[in-house]
Amino acid sequence: MMNGSARLLGYSGLLPQMAAIGTMLTGGPELYWTAMAVAYGYAAFIFSFLGGVWWGLGLAIAQPPRWIFVAAVMPSLIALATYLPWVLGWDWPRPSLMILAVALIASPLVDRLIVRGREGFGGWLQLRWHLSIGLGGLTLLAGLL
Repeated sequence: MMNGSARLLGYSGLLPQMAAIGTMLTGGPELYWTAMAVAYGYAAFIFSFLGGVWWGLGLAIAQPPRWIFVAAVMPSLIALATYLPWVLGWDWPRPSLMILAVALIASPLVDRLIVRGREGFGGWLQLRWHLSIGLGGLTLLAGLL
């Protein structure tokens, strides 16, 4: 069973993205791009954090999948790659937000492969789906605004 405070803190992790979107919608043109950059940064941070979760699972579970540590470094590399357009002055952050949104929404598929056939991950996996669809959806919305 999932710890109640873990669930509450997990769902509260959607609040920064909601605040960024709220600012994009109501903060006026002087705050719009800053709020969009915050939405990008938060999505990139959380996606990188998921790689750390996968790394920790790889160290914690007996006989982890062989590919787990490669998968664990990919979120940080993808987040870095989505940051480069800003650095290079290309079209940003909308395309980067879209990439991160899709990656966040798809990320529980990796979790499912990691814990496949292992006991005790049901509540965690359900929470991961909720949070990833939530944050991915909010990130997609930020990219569409």
